[in-house]
Amino acid sequence: MKALAWRLASLGALAFFVLIWGVIAALKIVPPLFLPTPARTWTALLHGLWHGDLASKLEGTLSHMLLGWLVASLLGVALGAIIGSSVRAREYIGPTLEFLRPLPASAIIPIAITMFGLTPSMAIGVIAFGSIWPMLLATVHGFAYVEPRLLEVARALNMSRLAAAFKIALPSALPDILAGLRLGLTVALILAVICEMIAGLEGLGSWELVAARAYRSPNIFAGVILLGAIGLIANSALSLIEARALRWRRR
Repeated sequence: MKALAWRLASLGALAFFVLIWGVIAALKIVPPLFLPTPARTWTALLHGLWHGDLASKLEGTLSHMLLGWLVASLLGVALGAIIGSSVRAREYIGPTLEFLRPLPASAIIPIAITMFGLTPSMAIGVIAFGSIWPMLLATVHGFAYVEPRLLEVARALNMSRLAAAFKIALPSALPDILAGLRLGLTVALILAVICEMIAGLEGLGSWELVAARAYRSPNIFAGVILLGAIGLIANSALSLIEARALRWRRR
């Protein structure tokens, strides 16, 4: 009942926001050129999905985001597990990670364009670089701070290092890893839109840019709604995966 009440409250807050938006648009406090009504935005959204190219733009953004995030996930978790499992690796590689981590992903876009051109590969590379850090650092932390008593149990059972990593360290680090994956997915969506705007790639970023240049505010807001929906659905999906993967913690 408590969870249902919170969901109803969340829907109520959303309805209140749409109501305020509609009132401001109807009273023309903000010029209609810049703030369309919710009805005009909804019409633009449906028209773009069913009769325009908004569906293909949505597919492009999803492919860029998910491919970049998947590459970052595989590399981030694998490297994080290796670095986190070894004190010596953390000492040697730590300074390099601290040098690269603060670099904004947008700063490497010119380098990526030089290497890959204005192609989807460029976007995937930038997305992977930008979204790998939450996953990598979370995995390093998870593997580095495994409960010492668990490691003593592994040694008492004469487990190999690989077996201990998979059977003890990985389950212990899983909460950190899943948190990093969720943060990385948010970064991947942001960078997908930025790359599409800069490189003119097929996606919601280019849709937003073209709509802004043509002063089509309903199309702009329709794109923003889709981006919000992508973030909400992706976060909900990862929350379900996290709940299933960590249900043993509630026992």
